[in-house]
Amino acid sequence: MNRSLDADPSPAERSPAKRRRSLVSKFGCAFCGLKTGIRRESNFFVHLIVAALVVATACVLRVSIVEWSLLALCIALVLAAEMFNTAIESLARAVSGEYHADIKEALDTSSASVLIASLGAAIVGAAIFIHRLGAILHWWGE
Repeated sequence: MNRSLDADPSPAERSPAKRRRSLVSKFGCAFCGLKTGIRRESNFFVHLIVAALVVATACVLRVSIVEWSLLALCIALVLAAEMFNTAIESLARAVSGEYHADIKEALDTSSASVLIASLGAAIVGAAIFIHRLGAILHWWGE
């Protein structure tokens, strides 16, 4: 059935039995989405490799708990942005296989969000790692 997004749902669609899913079911759907993102999007795999390198570097440089928190937040932000981008790409493919300027604009914008998140994460990571390395190598004096 092809319904408008702003149309009222039918009584069957509003029924609590149809709407309510268990917490386990919701997490199952989320993990399916994660698996889809990893399998379909090669950039997601690249982000996972970079995240592993960040974690390894943080271990070697013995970052503080606050720095760990910032790094974890940046990693999560980049991976979430990549998942949103993948979801928008999937929707665009489902809507139309033909070229549409509006779809291209939406895809470009969602790609830009991944770029912005990645650049922000790189800046935070560089600040933390350069500061840590400077402290280890006594660049900043004591």
